[in-house]
Amino acid sequence: MADKAKEQHNNILLAVGGFSAVVVIVALIGMLALGRDPEIIQGEMEVEEYRVSGKVPGRILELRVKEGDFVKAGDTLAIIEAPDVEAKMAQAKSAVDAAAAMEQMAKNGARKEMIQSAQQLLEQAKAGLEIAEKSYKRVQELFNEDVVSAQKRDEAEAMYKSAQAQVKAAQSQYDMAVNGARLEERQAASATVGQARGAVQEVTSYIKETVQVAQMDGEVTDVYPKVGELVGTGTPIMSIAVMDDQWATFNIREDQLKDIKVGAELTVRIPALDVETTMKVTSMKDKGSFAVWKATKATGQYDQKTFEVKARPTSAVKDVRPGMSVILKK
Repeated sequence: MADKAKEQHNNILLAVGGFSAVVVIVALIGMLALGRDPEIIQGEMEVEEYRVSGKVPGRILELRVKEGDFVKAGDTLAIIEAPDVEAKMAQAKSAVDAAAAMEQMAKNGARKEMIQSAQQLLEQAKAGLEIAEKSYKRVQELFNEDVVSAQKRDEAEAMYKSAQAQVKAAQSQYDMAVNGARLEERQAASATVGQARGAVQEVTSYIKETVQVAQMDGEVTDVYPKVGELVGTGTPIMSIAVMDDQWATFNIREDQLKDIKVGAELTVRIPALDVETTMKVTSMKDKGSFAVWKATKATGQYDQKTFEVKARPTSAVKDVRPGMSVILKK
């Protein structure tokens, strides 16, 4: 009985020892395996995008493209109906015509009939001056002979001087009619024409805004309004992604930033395309929010912040789409 109990005891010890050995071996294998696996950092592909919007409010008359279409710079994207702008153009053109007529009148001077009338008044004034002068001379001679009183002589002299003033006034009116408007008036008329033409150019720029064209090559990602809907000034009509302007964004803890700096090249993999490519780090910045900190003080370490790292492909990646995952192994 004693030998049998001793044998059972030995079997139990062997079983416990074997189990312990298996646990240790598995733990070692796991530690070695974990040590060999690279740390994976996942990012996301992004592309440059711009929004198409107009300066004038109106109604969407026509949409020439749809989501997914590729457009080139200069292609017509949408047409906006803006009757208010067309009405302003008619007003601006009328203002130009009126200002041009005033300018022409200032340059041409008075009409022929006005010049003739001024000339007749001048001749009439000269005739009156001639009579007044003769009358004054006769009265002066009679005054010298003591035939008339000094009062009569003064009255004749006053009439003579009045006739001289009338001739000068008539001459000025005639000269004004012949010479036309003053230089300042002609300049003011020309400035009014320039102002009116500037208004036409302004409205013309607004009319051009009723036809929206692509500024760069790209792919239409979103179309917001439908045909017939009203859009206001600056309201986005559609978004266009510039597929050649690509970059990837990674959110990386600071303890993983070793060997990652601006200008460094990274080898990454894009699972959706099953391709590897090289990217160059272009910027790094602190996310700046407590929410992205990893608190480690409880373990005797320090709080770790997260940095946003942007990297651009050294050569454009074909068929890449915004939102695709990018894997960085460290």
